[in-house]
Amino acid sequence: MKNNLTRIAQEYGTPLYVYDGDVIVQKYQDFKNAFNVKNLKIHFAAKALTNLSILKLFKEMGAGLDCVSIEEIKLGLKAGFDPEDIIFTPNGVSIEEYKEAINIGCKITIDNISVLEKIGLNFPESPIFIRVNPHLMAGGHNNISVGHIDSKFGISIHQIPIVLRLTKKYNIKVEGIHVHTGSDIVEADIFERVANLIFTIADQFEDITSIDFGSGFKIKYKENDLCTEIEKIGSRFSELFNNYCEKRKKDLTLRFEPGKFLVSESGSFLTDVNVIKQTTACTFVAVNSGFNHLIRPMFYNSYHKIRNISNPNGEKKMYSVVGYICESDTFADDRILNEVREKDILLFENAGAYCFSMASNYNSRLKPAEVLILKGKDYLIRERETMEDLLSNQKVLDIKNIYNQVDKTKS
Repeated sequence: MKNNLTRIAQEYGTPLYVYDGDVIVQKYQDFKNAFNVKNLKIHFAAKALTNLSILKLFKEMGAGLDCVSIEEIKLGLKAGFDPEDIIFTPNGVSIEEYKEAINIGCKITIDNISVLEKIGLNFPESPIFIRVNPHLMAGGHNNISVGHIDSKFGISIHQIPIVLRLTKKYNIKVEGIHVHTGSDIVEADIFERVANLIFTIADQFEDITSIDFGSGFKIKYKENDLCTEIEKIGSRFSELFNNYCEKRKKDLTLRFEPGKFLVSESGSFLTDVNVIKQTTACTFVAVNSGFNHLIRPMFYNSYHKIRNISNPNGEKKMYSVVGYICESDTFADDRILNEVREKDILLFENAGAYCFSMASNYNSRLKPAEVLILKGKDYLIRERETMEDLLSNQKVLDIKNIYNQVDKTKS
């Protein structure tokens, strides 16, 4: 694979995102096989990686889609997803965006009492999911812990009586209960605690057909790293869910919305080394990228293993890997790498999720290209941006003429 990625970097240029489609397929199958329930639906969290070719791959495997914006919904439709296979789980959006999603025919999730009432007034016949905030702290970082009491996500478990009154008043059909506590969760008991809590809430909704447990599964970022044991969780979760279905005497659908678990390990981010800079404190390796392309290390303090694929047998040395952005954009401090030279190619692992999708044009830098490897062949699935792309939506004013007109008016 190393030689293949070196060739791909040379052929398509860097910085470059490369995704191994066969890894994505295997992760999807692993997730699917971990659960033994009658009705299982896996919705890929589009926000993790929205490239149309990746979305089409998930469609081909039978997945649904989890979208958090109307734009993601439209990308899903473009990739061939049926509206009923798309769950819209936004936060803080306008009622107009909800209306558009309803008119398209997507399943919608409500996480706000005021929005629930507006849906009742305008679309009383539209079935909905209720997103519950269980008030449980879970996740690997404060920015991705979304089920605690101070979170902006979900309707508090203490507000369920209000939800019941409103759904009865407007004759709203609640077809599902939704919960998502956070990401990078390792402890299996968190999922079990959430499940038991959500079952008590689901008991209060007679017509539900689904329970959606979101995601939050942790993957390995480095050797000996803790991760979610999906087979173990799947086995225990299936038992809990099947028992609940038996209690309700109803074959409910178990839904999940994994993103990172399915695509993170498939991704590699390839960069060229611009310069080696020795200071009194350390040796910097500056690459032709920055947090404009890969912000997770700076935003989440996330770890990405870095390898020098141009000099895999070089002497081990310690470096700080940084970018070319005019702010602090350190990818890694005091990282042991094979000797790095200018023009070497560095590979960042686990770059499949929330990497390209969080990229920007900061410093007016262009976004990188994307390549998909599938069945042993590589395909360009996104062109590298050009200056024309950067300028395409700008309307340039004739500033000199505006000033001249003002001066004439004054005179």
